[in-house]
Amino acid sequence: MKTVAFVPVRGGSKSIPLKNIKLFCGKPLVYWSVSALQHTAAIDEIIVATDSRQIEQVVTSFCFSKVKIYHRSSENACDTASTESVMLEYIQYAKLDDNDIFVLVQATSPLTETIHIQEALELYFSRKYDSILTCVRSYRFFWNEDGTSRNYDYKNRPRRQNFAGELMENGALYINSVRNIVSLRNRLSGKIGLYVMPEYTATEIDEPDDWIILEHLMQRHMLSRSANGKKKIKLFLSDVDGVLTDGGMYYSEKGDELKKFNTRDGMAFRLLHEKGIKTGIITSENTQIVESRARKLKVDYLYQSKCEGGKLLAAKEICEQEGITLNEVAYIGDDINCYELLSNVGMAACPLNAMEQIKNIPSVNVLMNKGGDGVVREFAEMILNYNM
Repeated sequence: MKTVAFVPVRGGSKSIPLKNIKLFCGKPLVYWSVSALQHTAAIDEIIVATDSRQIEQVVTSFCFSKVKIYHRSSENACDTASTESVMLEYIQYAKLDDNDIFVLVQATSPLTETIHIQEALELYFSRKYDSILTCVRSYRFFWNEDGTSRNYDYKNRPRRQNFAGELMENGALYINSVRNIVSLRNRLSGKIGLYVMPEYTATEIDEPDDWIILEHLMQRHMLSRSANGKKKIKLFLSDVDGVLTDGGMYYSEKGDELKKFNTRDGMAFRLLHEKGIKTGIITSENTQIVESRARKLKVDYLYQSKCEGGKLLAAKEICEQEGITLNEVAYIGDDINCYELLSNVGMAACPLNAMEQIKNIPSVNVLMNKGGDGVVREFAEMILNYNM
């Protein structure tokens, strides 16, 4: 018997195009659900079911050990297809055992945390229920269309602290056995247990306004808590080739070396400066091109091939001048000569096309963009969100 988590993510979305990989608080929306599952000990496999190669590429870039991609059929990826249809499609494809536990998790509920998944599974393992759904306790007053109150006496309006409220399904996750899902063709069956989540998890992302609301709630209830005790980023450092450029080597007819930079990355340096974050470039090369680019970006520090101890020592020298620690440094790099520095800074990131050894650093954020395609701008927005 194994426990399989199933995350359906379609490429099509009319209200928010490609919403499942749109950046939400600095990371693709689907990242939050998959990450919570990855860190849930009871989960054996995570199946991300998608019809989009773009989504597949982004999810693969997370380098989570439990994750597998399932290419759902176009028939079960259309607007009218039910979630149950793709669940059943996968169960048949994978030939899951009847006794396997199936956990449906919705990427549109990014405030679902590992603790919620663990506790919901513990409720299921108690054997008191055949299936589990998550809900929140709503303290809203509801009315019927005929003008009668549904859940309270309006003549004796209760205070919130004296009002039991009602349990509302929040769509975060569902747990059932494969046997029950196949036989009844439904995510829920038998005696249903309710796992109550915090009230701030009530909203699912369906419309643009939901996005704005949930990003605020994520910052307030999750990111601020995870950042407790961590220092804000005060220094941003970047590699050049493969990060600020696409890593290509271009030469003119006269043999002059050329590099292609991205204007969006230029705006990233400006945004960081405006928030009082110092910036720097550390590169193993030594070229006039980089010096000119650094001057235009108005970077505070430029290290080109002049630090014998490598990039980590260069960063330590800058920290000493600024009176800060490496925990207050953010760095983005893509190759093995960046490994040591990426492993020691407070916030590390790499482009989507970085070397696998770099992408596998435990603390590194694997970004959506490739080097030279605006990846520094992407990382800068993540830093600014982190510092909020």
